[in-house]
Parts: sequence; structure tokens; C-alpha cells
Amino acid sequence: MELLTTNNVWMMICTALVFFMHTGFAFLEIGLTRQKNTINILFKNIFIITVGLLLYYIAGFNLMYPGFAEGSAGIIDFAGFGITPPENGMTPEYADGGYTWWTDFLFQGMFAATAATIVSGAVAERMKIGPFMIFTVIYVGLVYPIAGSWKWGGGFLDQMGFYDFAGSTLVHSVGGWAALVAVWLLGARIGKFKNGKPQAIPGHSIPLATAGVLILWLGWFGFNGGSVLSADPELTSLTLVTTCLAAAAGGVVAAFVSFLKFKNLDLTMFLNGILGGLVGITAGADVMTPESAIIIGAIAGVLIVFAVAFVDAIKLDDPVGAIAVHLICGVWGTLAVGIFSTNPDHTFLIQLTGVACYAAFCLVSAFLIIFTLKKTVGIRVSEREELEGLDAHEHGMDAYPDFRLNEH
Repeated sequence: MELLTTNNVWMMICTALVFFMHTGFAFLEIGLTRQKNTINILFKNIFIITVGLLLYYIAGFNLMYPGFAEGSAGIIDFAGFGITPPENGMTPEYADGGYTWWTDFLFQGMFAATAATIVSGAVAERMKIGPFMIFTVIYVGLVYPIAGSWKWGGGFLDQMGFYDFAGSTLVHSVGGWAALVAVWLLGARIGKFKNGKPQAIPGHSIPLATAGVLILWLGWFGFNGGSVLSADPELTSLTLVTTCLAAAAGGVVAAFVSFLKFKNLDLTMFLNGILGGLVGITAGADVMTPESAIIIGAIAGVLIVFAVAFVDAIKLDDPVGAIAVHLICGVWGTLAVGIFSTNPDHTFLIQLTGVACYAAFCLVSAFLIIFTLKKTVGIRVSEREELEGLDAHEHGMDAYPDFRLNEH
């Protein structure tokens, strides 16, 4: 019982760290966008975590972990509404003594909301709040748990041998594919492209964005460290080492490559390089050597620079670099397991098959949801609303009201 308590405490600490990542996402998104849309972005982030947890309680958890019957196709199943614990749910017999049923639910619930947060940054400054909320409910409530069940719930990809330790694909790419579709259907912000050339639209607080990235890095200790699903001393410590090394390599290489390409020391590229390294190592943090982690992070850093430029080149407007970070590096990290894993059972072909399955499912699902919203209620704010800011029009509030000292 002592071991269960130790494991469970570690898992609860990791749950808190993953929860704290929502602060990091919020800071990063508002920092890289304009002041007039700050309330809108914060509102979306708070909506995602609150509604995401409720949806995960109502049906998500049992959609994601349905206990596929023997001989099942392993594509979709449902264990019922709510989260009534099994008889062994609070004992060492549950989950090999790694944690209790309640902790299991809460830890996985924190992951569920992250997928929609990725989309929030990509559609910032021009998407109507109502349609975004509807999208979040459907994507977090249905799409994410079904996709998650294919690997983490013991579904067909798990049976095939596909590996994704903490979610390079299951969390980051699932959000990234949806972000790609949303950005395409929405169109670019006013002023982003002039005569076909991308124009910089500076964020209003790079210090906030920097704080957001450092908070996300800290949160990743829980994201990856908790995915060991116990307090196993060897595996948790190795996982944190590979996570940190990949992040550091991603940041340094992105900054260096960006300097060679654009002849300036771009802090935002440095920051996104760190995130790219983190996303890249997430699929295999527990099966990598420190050297492999550095290589994976470094390649992610290179990918960030060229992916950000490529997204601009094809006239897609992603204010925070979500597609480059979460989609491109998520795919890279998943494939990297098939190249660098210390487990010989992990093969490149199976990893590629998993990536393809998630791409097809998420692209089609996101398109059906967002395209339907576009044709029915509309997804984009008016030109006037966009120019004056979503805070004033969608919320009737100002994130930074003027404070005037009373003159005496």
C-alpha cells in the first residue's frame, strides 16, 4: 500500500503540472497576438479546461478507455456514462498499483483539453467565439477520446504495436490536424498578406509569451513524467532527462538556423524551437538515450524554422506557430520512435501507419465540424469586429483598461 501511495502522489503532482500548462498556453497565445484580442483568448482557454473536464467525466473517459472486448475491431466502444470506479479502483490491484481510478481519470482529463487549446492559438484574432465553443465540445467530447482509444485504450493501433508514450500524435497532432483545417477554412487575418507576401503582425507582449513557454516546459515534466504511470525511479528520471535535452536542443538549433536564414536573433523562433523539441520527444521520451533525445530535439528545431516559413508561403495564417510546433513536430516525434527507440519492436512502418490513421480521422472530423459551422452560423467575425478587436465586440471588456490617477 505504501508503494501505491507513493505512485499516486507522484501522479497527482504530474496532474497538477499538466493543469498548470494551461497557464502556459494562455500566456503564449496572448503574448504572440494583439492586445485587443486578449480577453477573447483567455476566455477560450478557460472554456476549454472547464468544459473539457466535464465532457471527459460525462463520456470522454469511458470512450477513451472502453475496455475493448476480445476479438473487437478496436475502433470505437463505450463503457457508459460517468466514472463509477470498479471494485479494485482504489487498491494496488488497479493499474499495477501505479495510481487509483480517480487519479487516472483526472490525469487523462488534463490531456483531453490540450488538443483544443492548440486550435485556439491557430484561429486567434478572427474566429467567432460561439462556433469555437461548439467545435471544442464536439472535438474534445468525441473526436479526441475515440482517437485516444486506438492506442491508449487498447484499440487496433495498440494491438498493431504503434507507440506514442505521452502524445506527440494522440494529443499534439490531433490538435495540429484540426488547427490546419481551421486556419485553411477561416482565412488569414486582415493585413497578414500584402501583394502575396506575408507581413509580420507583432504580438503585444513577448515577455508574456516567454513566460508561457517556460511554464509549458515545466508542465512537460508532468506531461511526460506522469506518462510513466507510476513513480518508477529509473523511468521517470530518464524521461525528464530526455525531455529537457530535447527542449534545449530544439531551442538552440531553431535560434541558430533562424539566424542563418533570416540574419536576426529571433526570440519567438527560439521559443517555438523549445516547444518543437518538447513535442518531438513526447512520443518516445521513455525509450530514448540522451544522445537520441538531443538529435530528435535538434531536428525538431530545424523543422520549426522551415515549417513556419512554409506555412506562410502557402498563405496560411497561424499567429502562434501551432501547426509548425504541434503538427509537424508531433509527426516527426512519432516517426522518430521508429528510428531511435531502444525497443526493437518499434518500427518505422508501424509508426507511419499510426500517423496516417490519425491524419485521416482528424482531418475529416475537423473538416466536417468546422465546414458545417461555416455554412450554418459562420465562423469568422466581421471586418469591423476584427479591426476593432474581439474583446470589445465579443466580450465588452478591455484586458488593460486605462488607469488614470485622480488629480488633487
